[in-house]
Amino acid sequence: MEKLFKLKANGTNVRTEIIAGITTFLAMAYILAVNPSILSASGMPAQAIFAATAVSAAFATMIMAFYANYPVVLASGMGLNAYFAYTVCTQLSAEGVKDPWRVALTAILVEGIIFIILSIFKFRETLVNKVPKNLKLGISAGIGLFIVIVGLKGATIVGSDAMTAMKDGSFPQPHDLVPFEGVGVSSSTLVKFGNIGSAPVVLAFVGILVIAALWHFKVKGAILIGVLSTWVLGIVAQLTGWYVPDPSQGMMSVLPDFSNYTVFSPLQTMATETFFKFDFAYVASHAVNFAVIVFAFLFVDLFDTVGTLIGVAQEGNLLDKNGELPRVGRALMADAIGTVGGSMLGTSTVTSYVESTTGVAEGGKTGLTALTSAVLFLLALPLYPIFLAIPSFATTPALVFVGLLMLKNVTKMDFSSDIADTVGGFFAIIMMPFTYSIANGIMFGIISWVILKVIMGKIKDIHPVMWVAFALFVVRIVTMILGVSS
Repeated sequence: MEKLFKLKANGTNVRTEIIAGITTFLAMAYILAVNPSILSASGMPAQAIFAATAVSAAFATMIMAFYANYPVVLASGMGLNAYFAYTVCTQLSAEGVKDPWRVALTAILVEGIIFIILSIFKFRETLVNKVPKNLKLGISAGIGLFIVIVGLKGATIVGSDAMTAMKDGSFPQPHDLVPFEGVGVSSSTLVKFGNIGSAPVVLAFVGILVIAALWHFKVKGAILIGVLSTWVLGIVAQLTGWYVPDPSQGMMSVLPDFSNYTVFSPLQTMATETFFKFDFAYVASHAVNFAVIVFAFLFVDLFDTVGTLIGVAQEGNLLDKNGELPRVGRALMADAIGTVGGSMLGTSTVTSYVESTTGVAEGGKTGLTALTSAVLFLLALPLYPIFLAIPSFATTPALVFVGLLMLKNVTKMDFSSDIADTVGGFFAIIMMPFTYSIANGIMFGIISWVILKVIMGKIKDIHPVMWVAFALFVVRIVTMILGVSS
C-alpha cells in the first residue's frame, strides 16, 4: 500500500483512507438507484443500467486510484444522465429513431475519445480557461434547476397541463387568455401542481426535509439515507394501501422482487442488452445533429470534471504553491477513459463526483480512498433487487438536493460585469429548465454571449473556441428551423 499510494508522504494511513473511502461511497451510492431510474426512461433495461453504473464507476475510480493517486471517485454524472434520457433520447424518439439510447451511447463514446485526445495534448485546461466564468457558473446552476424539475416530475409534484382547445378548435394564444363573451377560455398553465395528498408527493417532500436535516447535522451519507428513508416509507404506504402500484401510470411496486434472483443477472443483462450497442448508422446520416449532441455532452462534462477536481483539491489541500493540481492530466485521463468504458458498458457520461469531498473531509488524501469506494461499488452488484425497487419518488429528494447544491453557483456569478457575461450566464440558467434541455441552455448562453460581445465592439475577447461553439450552435438552429433535425 505504501509503495502504491505513498501514504506516509501524504500524511495518512490505511485506516484513515479506508474510512474516507467508505464515507465517499455512502455519500454517492444514491447514483445506483437514481441512474437506472433516469436512464430507463430511454428504453434501456434497468438491470443492465444498474450493472453498467456500478462497473463503470469501479473501473474509472480504479484508474483514478492507481494512475492519478487521488481520493476522487467517479460515476455516471447527474445532469448528464438527465440530458441523455430526457433531451437526446426524447428528441431522437420523436424523429422516429428506434432505440435512441444507442445513438446517445455512441455520442458518449465519441465524447470520451475526444477527451482522451484533448487530455494527451493538454487542451482541456486551456479550453476551460477561455470560457467566461459567468457562463461556466450559469451552466452549472442551470443544470441544477434542470435536475430539480426532473426530480419533481418523477414524484408527480409537477406535471404538464394540456391546453384546452377554444370553440373554433384552435389553442389559445396569450392575448386570447382574457374572458371575452362567447369565447371559450383556457385556464391551463404550462405546468401544474400534482395531487398534494398522494403518497409520492407527500413522501418526496418528507425525503427532501430528511436530507436537509441530516445535511445540517453533517451526517455521513445524508443523501443516501434520505433516499432509503423515503423508499421505506413508500413500502409502508404500499402495505397500508395508501400507495397503489399501477404500471400503466408508471407507478411500480416498491417491494424488492427476489423471485428470479441470481447474483449475476444484472451483469448478464448488461452483456446481452447494452454492451457495445452503438448506432454508427445514425452518425453517418445525421452528422450535424450528432455533432451537437456530442458537443453538449463534451461541454458540460468538461467543466463539471475540472470544477469537481478543483473543489476536491481545495478541500484536501492538494493544490501546490502555485494553486495548481499536480498530476491533473492523469486525473482528467481517468475521467476520459471512464467515459469510454461507461459508453461500452451502457451508461451515460462518467465523471468525477463532488461527493468525493466528504471522503477528503474524513482525511482521505490518496488513491486508496478511491480504491475503497471502487470495491464497494462492485460489492453492491448482488444487491440489485433492492436498488431497482427504489421508486422515482424516492430518488426525487436526491435529485432536488443535488440540484440545490449546483444552484448555489449563482451566488458566485458577477451580475455587475459586462452585459455579455451577465446575459450569457442568465440564458444558460433559464433555458435549461424552461425548455427542458441542457443543450438549449448551453446553446443560448454561448450564442447570446458572442453576439453581445460583437455588438459591444469586444471581438478580441472572443477566443477561437467560442467562435467554433457559436458556429456549431448557429448551424444547429438553422437545421431546427428547416426541420432537418429536432
